[in-house]
Amino acid sequence: MQADLVIRGGTVMDGTGAAAREADVAIAGGRIVAVGQVSGRGTEEIDAKGLLVTPGFVDIHTHYDAQAVWDDHMAPSAWHGVTTGVMGNCGVGFAPCKPADRNKLVELMEGVEDLPGACLHEGLDWQWQSFPEYLTALERRPRDIDLGALLPHAAVRVFVMGERALALEPANQADIAQMRAITAEAVKAGAFGVSTSRTISHKTLAGDYTPTLRALEAELTGLAQGVADAGRGFMEIVSDWLQPDPAGEFAMMQRIHDASGRPIVFSMTARHDRTEVWKELLALSDGAAAAGKSIRPVFPPRPIGILLGLRGTQNPFSGCASYRAIAHLPLAERVAAMRDPAVRARILSEDPVKDSVFPLIQRIGYARMFLFQDPPNYTPPREQSIEAIAAREGRTAPEVAYDMLLADEGRSFIFTALTNYADYTLNPSEECLRHPNTIMGLSDGGAHVGFISDGSFPSFLLAHWGRGRGFALEELVRRLTSDTAAAAGFTDRGVLAPGKLADVNLIDFDKLRLRRPDVVADLPAGGKRLMQRADGYVATIKTGVVTYRDGVATGALPGKLLRGAA
Repeated sequence: MQADLVIRGGTVMDGTGAAAREADVAIAGGRIVAVGQVSGRGTEEIDAKGLLVTPGFVDIHTHYDAQAVWDDHMAPSAWHGVTTGVMGNCGVGFAPCKPADRNKLVELMEGVEDLPGACLHEGLDWQWQSFPEYLTALERRPRDIDLGALLPHAAVRVFVMGERALALEPANQADIAQMRAITAEAVKAGAFGVSTSRTISHKTLAGDYTPTLRALEAELTGLAQGVADAGRGFMEIVSDWLQPDPAGEFAMMQRIHDASGRPIVFSMTARHDRTEVWKELLALSDGAAAAGKSIRPVFPPRPIGILLGLRGTQNPFSGCASYRAIAHLPLAERVAAMRDPAVRARILSEDPVKDSVFPLIQRIGYARMFLFQDPPNYTPPREQSIEAIAAREGRTAPEVAYDMLLADEGRSFIFTALTNYADYTLNPSEECLRHPNTIMGLSDGGAHVGFISDGSFPSFLLAHWGRGRGFALEELVRRLTSDTAAAAGFTDRGVLAPGKLADVNLIDFDKLRLRRPDVVADLPAGGKRLMQRADGYVATIKTGVVTYRDGVATGALPGKLLRGAA
């Protein structure tokens, strides 16, 4: 056998959930040609003895819509074994877009996904108006991973309705017909489907809701029927489950599914203010599956964790007038100012919520805020919360938080569990991981660059749940590979088998661990973002080419834009 690359003697977990076995993997022409005992030599050989050999990971919930325009490397996802990503989730993106509406979409993405407006204005070259033109623009740049895109409902709505969309007016029949046609055109050109948002958490920095928030069922059905007109693709939905209640909202999704015949995936987390809704949604999804309907929840493997700090875009006092007056200062000068007793007293006396532009400020509290440790601890006990520390020490919670922010010369972070940590355990994530109808995801890779660093979800899933918690590693690998690939409609990846795309990870599981996130200034216009690496990735291979060795990019860029599921 002639092979470009042979991976020798690794512990192969093929992505199907089958038991691991020691085997060789031979690759030629970007495809896997053999898994087993390979006698012939490869042009290149890698000794994988003692290493896990898995398919490349497939992440169906990312937001690289802007970064993919200016960057070759889809970090942080590519640092965590992801070789295929689907972006355009949550109904936000940059196409279709008329020139006059560019600022509107930038402001929406800035508020919803925490991507700095200055970076977007400098980094986006706007070589498109229609969605097919956007795909063509993306196709010109090679990357380290493959990327597919969903059509974002907010962009479509603004394109069709203009100011009426921003005013949250209902779409009329002509609007819906045009949206349906745009959706069909986009999917035929290569979109993987369409996405929408129905949550009040998605706002611009000015506090305006996402244009899709109050879209009626007829409009959503029109989008799904546009996907059906193209003959492939799925619909992605994020919702607050309030219309009028979880069962009523889910019933609407079932009707949309019935009218279009297309699969639906929806974001599901265990909210701290409505602790039982996720269980209701899980049961409703089960009922749909039993009736032959594909309406699957996507859930996170740990708390969705906000990192509040002086180096990020948000901290507990970002909304205070006295903090805003010094927020522009370099870190050292800001720390010095905050240590001034008079400044401290003023900041602590002010309301941090009233003038805040942080959409999630109402959903966080000191009961689930913790000093972020190194190495990272995503399961801190209740007694380490700021609220508990304040009670023990006879101080107020804001005083404790203030001092935490100033620790390490202002370089520390406060970990805030936004969801999935109501009882200070990961029980919701564990139950979902044991459930056959759920999808692991919601990493938001490429988004929330100043206060969330969850692109590391794949590494956490393996490192945390794969060590002494009753999960077979083979099943966790399946969750990251063939399961997510199937949800997006891929048939050519996610499994190590002859004929499949040669996307492969080589992992030293004993060394697999997350590093503490750090802030780097590598975005356009000097923008900063939180980035988190992991140890243990010996190599990542994309389409038969090694793209990362020991976590360091090789410079190879075999990734491409994907047009529709293969």
